[in-house]
Amino acid sequence: MRHALSGHGASRGNALGRARVRLPHALEVAEERIDADAAESELRRLHAAIDAVRVEMRNMRSQLHGALAHEVGEFLDLHTLLLDDPELLQGLDDLVRKGLYGADYALRLQRDRLAAVFEGMDDAYFRSRVEDIDHVIGRVHAMLHKREADLQGVAGEILVTDAIAPAELSQLQAQGVLAVVTAGGSALSHSAILARSLHLPLVVGAPLALQQVNDGDVLVVDGASGEIIVEPNAADLRDHRARVREEKRERKQLHRLRREPSRTLDGVDVKLFANAESREDVAEAHALGAAGVGLYRTEFLFLQRSELPDEDEQFRAYRDAVLGMTGRVVTLRTMDIGADKADRTGLALADEPNPALGLRGVRLSLAREAVFETQLRAMLRASGYGPLRVLVPMITSREEIVAVSRLMARVARDLRREGHEIAERVPLGAMIEVPAAAIALSGFVGAVDFLSIGTNDLTQYVLAADRGNDALGDLYSPLHPAMLRLLHHVIRTGRARGKPVAVCGEMAGDATLAPLLLALGLEEFSLHPGTLLEVRRAIRAHDHATLRSAAPALLRCRDRDAIRRWLANVGT
Repeated sequence: MRHALSGHGASRGNALGRARVRLPHALEVAEERIDADAAESELRRLHAAIDAVRVEMRNMRSQLHGALAHEVGEFLDLHTLLLDDPELLQGLDDLVRKGLYGADYALRLQRDRLAAVFEGMDDAYFRSRVEDIDHVIGRVHAMLHKREADLQGVAGEILVTDAIAPAELSQLQAQGVLAVVTAGGSALSHSAILARSLHLPLVVGAPLALQQVNDGDVLVVDGASGEIIVEPNAADLRDHRARVREEKRERKQLHRLRREPSRTLDGVDVKLFANAESREDVAEAHALGAAGVGLYRTEFLFLQRSELPDEDEQFRAYRDAVLGMTGRVVTLRTMDIGADKADRTGLALADEPNPALGLRGVRLSLAREAVFETQLRAMLRASGYGPLRVLVPMITSREEIVAVSRLMARVARDLRREGHEIAERVPLGAMIEVPAAAIALSGFVGAVDFLSIGTNDLTQYVLAADRGNDALGDLYSPLHPAMLRLLHHVIRTGRARGKPVAVCGEMAGDATLAPLLLALGLEEFSLHPGTLLEVRRAIRAHDHATLRSAAPALLRCRDRDAIRRWLANVGT
């Protein structure tokens, strides 16, 4: 019988397909004891399964390219690290060897132990890692029984589940899954961000879906509105077909914008840069008519390896990015590595109690000056092949940017002395993602050439809300009066001192927020290539002067609802 469910639209798109329900993960296995003389063979069986999952993870990682290498790879790296966790492995060994439990039940007990520890922590970041434990343990359990982990999809299906991991999304799409509906989750989670990059419809926060949808039910899913229709009637099917036709028409319109300028109705040009981390990303940015690369993530060269990349390896990667943009500027962000990323080189500190607030970004670079100097040498050498800028993450104080500037000057002198051809001047920029940097910007803006606002981190630090924690999905939002006032302050301060300001976080890639950012005075966006054309269309649909005149009303908004009403009014 037809009925409608509602959730939150997290990734636009429409889908019509058969439901496949995946119930919440729980490792339900009966208690199993083994004889003492069978313990070692049971341990060998368990370790063989763990080793096989490690290989599976590595193979999946090696198949990722472009933006997926960053978005999905980060989570595969984390799961690989969990497989190497001494507490997990030692606990399993003790349960089998001393407790004489079978491998399946040992996995169940160790999962419950670790989950209890993580759930009892005060830190929201670690509490949110229970889901990662479940995914890893589930894979090992599946491998014990020589079957695929429970993430196989069938073409034409719509997956209904409690939660979805980023690493699963690309696999499911490749298998032909049309859309995903989750009982929990947030439209600003990593999975939602990746779903938008993949253009895979996603509805989150639909708790009744698991209760009221059965395997084989036909569903219509609207990833924009969050509406789910179970067993649609003739009118629902007509509406779905109309939306699909509109989607196709919209895609054709967007394709025609590839060579059009990013210019408002009243003739103001806005620069749209692309975020990138590979040659494929750079090629896509070039093809879409991006003004350049506004954020090139260099840390991908450091992750998932046991040795540090040398100067020549880094130089070749940076040089190729510069050549790929054929004269358009490339902004290289210095390594943003911390203990929350899978660094096997020993560069980052292990076991930091709160990696989001730890030794990461510029803090790590200045603490490992020899490694940082090698990276700066490679960057400056690449500047001889085309326009290049250096962007420094996690800046908190003037002292940090001054230290980087002095080191860059010394490296430049050394390179010229050695006979390398480098640019006469390489602009140096600061990422504004720490509230202290935003508030105290006037004290050090003179020491930089440009600014880039990392709204993802800035939002979570301003609101004290981890964006990866689904329980805080309603709180974590850049549409908060405090965030808008900070953005306005940074943009205004930069403009007053003649420093270009860009936004490089998720806000920049959300076409619905483009009027808001333009109203605040932003004239440079740096975004995922997959959203560039949508943002270009939004810019071309608005009058810049009208938006700027509406900025005072926006800054007077007292809550999110008022900000949304402002957006609704300017969008009409």
